[in-house]
Amino acid sequence: MAATISVNWIIKIRVIGYIDMRFTLRQLQVFVAVAQQESVSRAAGLLALSQSAASTSITELERQSSCQLFDRAGKRLSLNALGHQLLPQAVALLDQAKEIEDLLNGKSGFGSLAVGATLTIGNYLATLLIGSFMQQHPESQVKLHVQNTAHIVHQVAHYEIDLGLIEGDCSHPDIEVQTWVEDELVVFCAPQHHLAKRGMASMDELTHEAWILREQGSGTRLTFDQAMRHHRSALNIRLELEHTEAIKRAVESGLGIGCISRLALRDAFRRGSLVPVETPDLDLARQFYFIWHKQKYQTSAMREFLELCRAFTAGVQRSDEIVLPSIA
Repeated sequence: MAATISVNWIIKIRVIGYIDMRFTLRQLQVFVAVAQQESVSRAAGLLALSQSAASTSITELERQSSCQLFDRAGKRLSLNALGHQLLPQAVALLDQAKEIEDLLNGKSGFGSLAVGATLTIGNYLATLLIGSFMQQHPESQVKLHVQNTAHIVHQVAHYEIDLGLIEGDCSHPDIEVQTWVEDELVVFCAPQHHLAKRGMASMDELTHEAWILREQGSGTRLTFDQAMRHHRSALNIRLELEHTEAIKRAVESGLGIGCISRLALRDAFRRGSLVPVETPDLDLARQFYFIWHKQKYQTSAMREFLELCRAFTAGVQRSDEIVLPSIA
């Protein structure tokens, strides 16, 4: 994701026919912000510019290039075909310019990094991995956005973040997807629940229980629904919650049984505050993935962070076996 660049460099590009086209990085910053926000006023606020300055920047960019980049519908601006072609190249150029500025300022080239993570990864892996990364590169600036899978995919597709760490499938045509590490959901209950004593449940027993589940659109819910696809109509879903910790507290209180990642439950299982319920009839295995836009320029920070994530999961069969870094 493009970061604010303090200098106002002028780029001269010579194209076929020896026509000089001039534009500034500031104009490209405003273009990218308007493309993402679909609003000049919101883009201006994001860049700490006046609305008139942002509007003038877009007007000048279009005038100097003798083309239109946006379709206007009232106050809403949306990219036209040419604007969509320009956006990934503008984002890449701004990212490279930021690396150059960092280098000229005596920094190692690790500037800003915007990471999106789904809730399980964000709460139980990403913060510690980012902490370790920032220990190695103290000059870096990292922003973490924790949302469900659908939202992270949207942010990556619109260049709002550099990299996504997700726990659900992604089939977006513009997004590169790489497997990271295997994960597994597990059904669980409170120690006083009648399923706890046996530690196992048949499909018939599961359809007679009250369920506390993640919300629609989350990777966890997608995996659960796929595993229960032939029995979903028979399920009694008592609560749908957006946070795994809230689900754990509700199950501990005896409101029902749940199904979330083993990674999110390993401490509770060790303490005995929650109990796993094995389900031989269900396939609850899934993958964690890295995602980024196919046309995204990979900065040094992005490449190093990916390598760090892979290093911590090297040789690991499942996410709950990961030995997390200790942050001093």
